[in-house]
Amino acid sequence: MRVLIRYGVVVLAIAIGATMLIWPVATGFVEDWARRDVEMRSRLVYSAARDPIETLREAGDEAGLTRLMERIGQDDGVVAVALCENGVVRAGSPAMPAEFRCSHTPANGSSLSIVTFEDARLLVSAYSLGEGSDQVTLVVMHDDQEIEARLSRARLFIILAAIGIAFGGAALASLFAYLVMRRWTISVRQAIEDARAGRPEESGGASTMIGEEIRKTLAELDFVRHSIDAAHTEWSPETLRLALANELPGSEVIVVSNREPYIHNRLEDGTIQLQRPASGLVSALEPVTRACGGVWIAHGSGTADRDTVDSDDRVMVPPSNPSYALRRLWLTEEEQEGYYYGFANEGLWPLCHIAFVRPVFRESDWRMYREVNRRFAEAVAAEARRPDPIVLIQDYHLALAPRMIRERLPEATIVTFWHIPWPNSETFGICPYKEDIIDGLLGSSILGFHTQFHCNNFIETVDRFVESRIDREEASITLRGHETFVRPYPISIEWPPAAMANQKPVEEARVAVRERLGLPEDVRLGVGIERFDYTKGILDRMRAVDALLTTHPEWRERFCFLQAAAPTRSKLSNYRTLQEEAEALAQDINARHGGPFPVIQLVARHHDPEEVFELFRAGDLCIVSSLHDGMNLVAKEFVAARDDERGVLILSAFAGASRELNEALIVNPYDAYAMGEAIARALEMDEAEQRERMHTMRQQVQSRNVYRWAGQMLLDAAHLRKKQRIMRLMDKAGQA
Repeated sequence: MRVLIRYGVVVLAIAIGATMLIWPVATGFVEDWARRDVEMRSRLVYSAARDPIETLREAGDEAGLTRLMERIGQDDGVVAVALCENGVVRAGSPAMPAEFRCSHTPANGSSLSIVTFEDARLLVSAYSLGEGSDQVTLVVMHDDQEIEARLSRARLFIILAAIGIAFGGAALASLFAYLVMRRWTISVRQAIEDARAGRPEESGGASTMIGEEIRKTLAELDFVRHSIDAAHTEWSPETLRLALANELPGSEVIVVSNREPYIHNRLEDGTIQLQRPASGLVSALEPVTRACGGVWIAHGSGTADRDTVDSDDRVMVPPSNPSYALRRLWLTEEEQEGYYYGFANEGLWPLCHIAFVRPVFRESDWRMYREVNRRFAEAVAAEARRPDPIVLIQDYHLALAPRMIRERLPEATIVTFWHIPWPNSETFGICPYKEDIIDGLLGSSILGFHTQFHCNNFIETVDRFVESRIDREEASITLRGHETFVRPYPISIEWPPAAMANQKPVEEARVAVRERLGLPEDVRLGVGIERFDYTKGILDRMRAVDALLTTHPEWRERFCFLQAAAPTRSKLSNYRTLQEEAEALAQDINARHGGPFPVIQLVARHHDPEEVFELFRAGDLCIVSSLHDGMNLVAKEFVAARDDERGVLILSAFAGASRELNEALIVNPYDAYAMGEAIARALEMDEAEQRERMHTMRQQVQSRNVYRWAGQMLLDAAHLRKKQRIMRLMDKAGQA
């Protein structure tokens, strides 16, 4: 017993001695780390807010400066922020102490200084903004109690460690403390190095107390930076290039789609004509690919496509300013019939659009669909120059490709965007191959849809048909150890549109188009521009024109509707029948409301972007009457074309664009009478209301352009890659 007592006393003495040795070292270390962490927060807030502040100052936007200060001051780690100019507070967050003066600030970029106010001790840092005669300083204030709180937690941990030493033995406790301290040091140093290198987003998987603090702090700072970026960044090709250079330096970007952005066709006289297809996907992605370079892999469908590629089936595009490589994939007629016309467009297309056309699924089409998806995946693997490219997969034609690419390139960051709606789980349950399609899509790192509604539908579909782990708070799905994030990314158009470069003034366009159509100058013109597709509601808008002229006969001989429709998928009977029905309906309406010109002028041919924008500028209104659509970029193109801020957009409630363009006249395309009344309202709307509505919509399209759409996806991919890298580093630190 005496031996045990003596042993216990010795162990206790050793524990106390070890504690006394460790106490000042650990306390000093945590205090130093906490101070560095606060300084890091201040510098990150300064770095994120510098450009927006300069922009708002130059614009003289005092309200904007106040809102920005309020937004930054909402971070839990920041007590208050203030903007000092020539020794006077110009703007500050609501929590800024009333007795604060700009003279309280330390020298620019110096260590934190402690300033005592009436009821608080604050850590204050200051950073100069720009150069010149004006003295402009951003002041960031933190609570001094934060460092004291961390010291208290450290002291508590040391006391607990001492108790462990007393009961577990001095040697074991000392070893434990050494290992813990080493892990702390590695985690802290790695986090600080990442922050200094511009990688402060998030550090997950930490098993120590400090590692968890770092994770929380970096996540909060990431949220603040996202808020500032979203509010003030003006996205352009240059912004996108800079974002990629900063966030994804040296990364390889590969775009994969069925449709190619440039088609070479041979004419009857033997010459080769270059054509850009009428596709919303191409309109959105082509300017993005020009901005970031890389490779675009697509099916070569043109009659002269083989004649224009090199030995590697590549051609540099655009022809006028080559900036990326188009890699063409050749499909046999049998593959095209089964994969594209069969499974994709007779099966998935009507299934997802719910346009009351029965989907058709054939086993032979499914086999061909799998085979073509495999060939696309192999092409991606062949084109990849590094093991971790960023692969942007586009649309429902390639639902199996993400999983197939993941098997060939496990380290790739795969972003798949589904350009059409995703129906509810009950509707998607019709598909006989639903589990395979879901599994293929869940090979993605990020899976994007146009709207949150479609994201919710997809998650519910997975929950119903596939055994997986769903994190609804993070909107992620984990299948066989791989996590896929499901996100909404509303697609848009480039700003300004390239087709606007050589456009005539609006008045000249109005005169030119009316002369071509044989219309008097005073006739009001409505336009609709679509592919001949049964989801676009072409027949319904014609019936709405019929309802208008029946209910409001005063518009006869004063209104004309031009429907430009490009034939598409003419091999499928539903599409051929639609064109025939449209032509017959136009003839019937023209016969009943006849006059000196056809009321409905149906032009069934492809229109180049320049022609489309001329029609938009010439029209008094545009009708987008989709029966069900993911987005429908025609609506945004019409808005972008109207730099005169005139014209009225009539937009279907079932197009994704209606979630963003609220100032349009929103209609139910299934109600011909109500849509006819909307046309009448558009024709009678005064110029002031037109300008107010169009101005707001143009601001929306300009700020949420295609570069922002791509930037969001690519930055999310960058953040995911960094998060995974930090987690791997933390795991290595934990194993050390």
